[in-house]
Parts: sequence; C-alpha cells; structure tokens
Amino acid sequence: MPEQTPDPIAIVKQLLAEAKASLQSAEQVLASLGGEAGEAVNIAALARKAGSSSITGDSRVIEGLFDGQHMVGPDGKQYSVPANYASKSKLVEGDKLKLTITGDGSFIYKQIGPTERVRVVGKLVRDEQTDEFQVVANGVNYRVLLASITYFKGDVGDDVVILLPEGRQARWAAVENIIKKIPGQEYVPPVVDPVVAPREMLPDVSEDEPVAVQSPESQDKIDEI
Repeated sequence: MPEQTPDPIAIVKQLLAEAKASLQSAEQVLASLGGEAGEAVNIAALARKAGSSSITGDSRVIEGLFDGQHMVGPDGKQYSVPANYASKSKLVEGDKLKLTITGDGSFIYKQIGPTERVRVVGKLVRDEQTDEFQVVANGVNYRVLLASITYFKGDVGDDVVILLPEGRQARWAAVENIIKKIPGQEYVPPVVDPVVAPREMLPDVSEDEPVAVQSPESQDKIDEI
C-alpha cells in the first residue's frame, strides 16, 4: 500500500495544541514560583468602567487608569503622563488618576486611587533589541521608566526594588529603589568537601618569629594554676 502523505493542516493544528499546552504548563510553573502576578487585566476595558469625563468652568476633568506610561481615559484615549511625575509618585499599573486640563492648556495630574501593590526585588538588565532597561524578577521581565533608572543612577546588574499591582499581571513596574552592586565584592559561596571535614586553619607564622612551644611539664603547671 502506498504511504499516506501527512496532512499539513493536521500537523500545524497538532503543533499549535502542543505549544498551547506547553505555555499553559509554563504559566502554572511561574505562578507556583511567584513569578506570575495573577490574572491578565485589560487597562483600557477597566478605564471605560472606572473613568469619567466632565467640564468644570473652563477646565476639563478626566479620570482614568495608569497603564505604565500613560493615563487611559474612559474613551480609550491615552494621555501622556510626565515620566518624572510617574517616577516620583511610583505609579503602578491600575492606579487611578485625575487629569485637569486648564483653560490655558496646562495638564495637572493627581493620583486619586492607588491600587494595591506588592514589593519585589529583581535584577536590572538591558534589552539587547530595544536597548531599554528592564527588571527581571521571578523569571518575568518588567519594563521600567528610564527616568526612574536615571534618578537612582542604576546600572546593569544592580538589584532593583519594584512595585507591582497585587493579584494581577503587569508589563510595567514602578521603581522604588536601587541597591547598587559593589564591584569585586559579589558573594561567592564557599566550597567545602562533603566527605573530608574542613581542617582548623592556623595563623601564618614568619620564619624569623620565635614560636613558644609548651612542654608537658609546663602544661601541668598551667593546669594546676
């Protein structure tokens, strides 16, 4: 009998099913290790529910949610948030903001509903493709504002204390502090032979330095005292 030619569509479907199963397994592993912050959240969808827009005098007031870089209004529009303000205020994805656009065109932001957050320590790295700073914590890469890294004078390899929204995933993290690495003082665990017990280390003695040697008689006299 002639061999049947494999159906390419069936092969692709099988590969997709296997890839999906692998991703689900990886997500479960991350969640068990604490690397997954929880369920994914659509900031734009939440902003449509939690946001608002109104006119007060000659000013327009818009309430929305912070997405890591911008404030997303109830209409889904993104409003630019100054990086220095976001860094100084340590804004986290999901924080509720109020934007007042005055008659002269000034943008005034105010944090009115901070979301619950968790503190995590990660390592500062630089993305090879985008050349942007990121923080790797529990196996997850988080984007961070350059203004925050610049303010704390962060360098690749530094430990970074970041804030994340509690109970859900995030793409961005707020930098709370940076712990500078000390060159040449990285901790190296000692190597101990598991079979032979480590010997007691004695201080080095110079060849010209006299060494006092106790005889058995002198030791007996010391014991009597």
